[in-house]
Amino acid sequence: MTTTHHTTAARERRAAEVRRHLEVVGVDLAAEHEVYHPDAVLEFPQSRERFEGLATIREWRGRYPANVRLRPTRIVGDGDVWVGFGRISYDGGVGRPCVAVLEYRGDLVERETIHVTDSFEAPEWRAAYTSPYLDGA
Repeated sequence: MTTTHHTTAARERRAAEVRRHLEVVGVDLAAEHEVYHPDAVLEFPQSRERFEGLATIREWRGRYPANVRLRPTRIVGDGDVWVGFGRISYDGGVGRPCVAVLEYRGDLVERETIHVTDSFEAPEWRAAYTSPYLDGA
């Protein structure tokens, strides 16, 4: 991982690139894959899946049986590691929280790790310690 901090302009460009990558999920299959190295890895820890290589990632996404949409709500990062927070939906269903961690090598993503989860109601006892979560949902 690079520890060099990039200029504000470079960070803004990278954040816009990550946002676009997430926004085209399920909308533009070709654009979804523009950011990857040919030897990229895509991982889903919750299902213990790992897809190796751009050709495999592209083929898997091309066969995916659901209509997927991802709405990014926040992008953070610097250097080689960027994180996109959002809401993902399948076949028009309710959006679920998701996080995509993109690790860059140069100008392309060498590893993307996507976490998708279900929302749940917090226990009542925690209410005294929290404030509303504003994720744009």
